[in-house]
Amino acid sequence: MSRILIVEDDRKIAQLESDYLESNGYETKIIEDGKKALSELKTNHYDLILLDLMLPGCSGYDICRKIRDEIDIPILMVTARTEGVDVIRGLGLGADDYITKPFDPSQLVARVRSHLKRYERLTSGHKDREEKENAQEQIRVEDVVIEPKTWRVWKDGEEVKLPHREFELLVFLAKNPNIVFSKEALFEKIWGFDYVSDAATVSVHINRLREKLEDDPRNPKIIETVWGAGYRLNR
Repeated sequence: MSRILIVEDDRKIAQLESDYLESNGYETKIIEDGKKALSELKTNHYDLILLDLMLPGCSGYDICRKIRDEIDIPILMVTARTEGVDVIRGLGLGADDYITKPFDPSQLVARVRSHLKRYERLTSGHKDREEKENAQEQIRVEDVVIEPKTWRVWKDGEEVKLPHREFELLVFLAKNPNIVFSKEALFEKIWGFDYVSDAATVSVHINRLREKLEDDPRNPKIIETVWGAGYRLNR
C-alpha cells in the first residue's frame, strides 16, 4: 500500500484529501506544520507528498526545496495560487506537478495515481537494469558524465543530484544527441499520455537541468533551444 504524506494547515482540506485517498486504497498521514515535514520524511517512508504552498511559519516553497535536495520523492503542490509565476516557481524548486484549490477530489486521486505509477516504472526499471547489466555505461557531454544504470550524474568531477524526471529527460536527450525534439514530443516521451499536466512542464525541467549542468545557464551550450522547434542536446 502506497503511503502519502499530506502537508496542509487547513484541516478540512487535509481531511478531504485523506478521505478520498484512503477510499482509493492509499495510506495517509496529515501534518499541519511544514517544518515537521522534512523530519517526518527522514524518519518514515512515504511514496508521495501532497504539499500546500501557503503554510504558516515556513512556506511550501522552502519545504519543497529542502525535500528535493535530500529526498527523491514525487511532490504534488496543492495551491490556491493560479498565477503562472507561482506555479513555475514551485516546479522550478523541484515539484513534479500542481493542483489548484478548489479541486475535484477525483482529479487529485488521478494525479496521485499517475505519479506513483510513473515513479514505480522508473525505479523498478532502474533496479532491473542494475541486476541484468554489469558493464558501466557512461555518456559524456562536455564535462558532464551521465551513468544511466546507476542514476548518477557528474559535473566537472562533482556529483549532481537530479530528481527522477530531470534525470530521465537528460538521459533521453543524451541518448538522442543533435536531434531537435519539440516540447510536446518530450512531454509525451517522458511524462506519457496518462499524465495530467501540459508541455510547459518541459521548459521548467530544461531550465532546472541548465542551472545544474551548464557553465552559463543563460547561454547554454549543452542543451540548446532551437527557437520555434524545441530543444537539442549537443554532443
